[in-house]
Amino acid sequence: MGTDNQTWASEFILLGLSSDWDAQVSLFVLFLVMYMVTVLGNCLIVLLIRLDNRLHTPMYFFLTNLSLVDVSYATSIVPQLLAHFLAEHKAITLQSCAAQLFFSLALGGIEFVLLAVMAYDRYVAVCDPLRYSAIMHGALCARLAITSWVSGSINSLMHTTITFQLPMCTNKFIDHISCEILAVIRLACVDTSSNEVTIMVSSIVLLMTPLCLVLLSYIRIISTILKIQSREGRRKAFHTCASHLTVVALCYGMAIFTYIQPHSSLSVLQEKLISLFYAILTPMLNPMIYSLRNKEVKGAWKKLLWKFSRLTSKLAT
Repeated sequence: MGTDNQTWASEFILLGLSSDWDAQVSLFVLFLVMYMVTVLGNCLIVLLIRLDNRLHTPMYFFLTNLSLVDVSYATSIVPQLLAHFLAEHKAITLQSCAAQLFFSLALGGIEFVLLAVMAYDRYVAVCDPLRYSAIMHGALCARLAITSWVSGSINSLMHTTITFQLPMCTNKFIDHISCEILAVIRLACVDTSSNEVTIMVSSIVLLMTPLCLVLLSYIRIISTILKIQSREGRRKAFHTCASHLTVVALCYGMAIFTYIQPHSSLSVLQEKLISLFYAILTPMLNPMIYSLRNKEVKGAWKKLLWKFSRLTSKLAT
């Protein structure tokens, strides 16, 4: 059969994590709880920033975008994963698979660029605090956020289009938890080395370029912090960056490990675990990291809880 007659199946079967029913039920409960915590945590962060005027700053504007990206990324993968844990026929249609691949790639790319933008914001805050408000004005923040969303979406659209133009074999079993790009490409009946090179190149552009900007920003930040004479001043300057730096380490580390070398020796199980890390663990941890390591956010939480307790006591009386 020629490649011209090889077309995509109308649906695919996702093999998921386990075929054991008891294991699937246990994983369903675990991931459902984690997904609920993810949605609740990120939505509360967005709500808190909206309600507290002290958090209406560029840093928290970008944090709002990050929370929206995280909850959207988790939603693009986890609900389908949960449904398949309890389903006998673990099928996903061609259209749903393409949509899932597009949104997961887009939101992942958006997050990488957004983290670089947040690093630049921290660089200005620490290295040029007197001109911070003048530099990080509303129009610039909006343009930087839009750039993040547009660049990630364009990259994802390119990869999704190229991937679903490949001629497919009759195999419709995807050995993964979702329509992850490397897992889908493995179904092709042709040599996919050019696709893997494209993934590597776009990873360098959309992953390594922002990472270099993050590293340059933090080199300047650390250099400035070390010049601060006061120990308390150094500690305060470091704490303004600690949360963001923690999130950067989590997000960029696994991405570099996964996508820069498509021909790496990663097993299928390792690929699945890395996808779970991005789909569930990272979106769940990010609001916790910013809440626990940020005094302004903790102060806003206390203020909100105090107002809520007063309102509750008034209603009770």
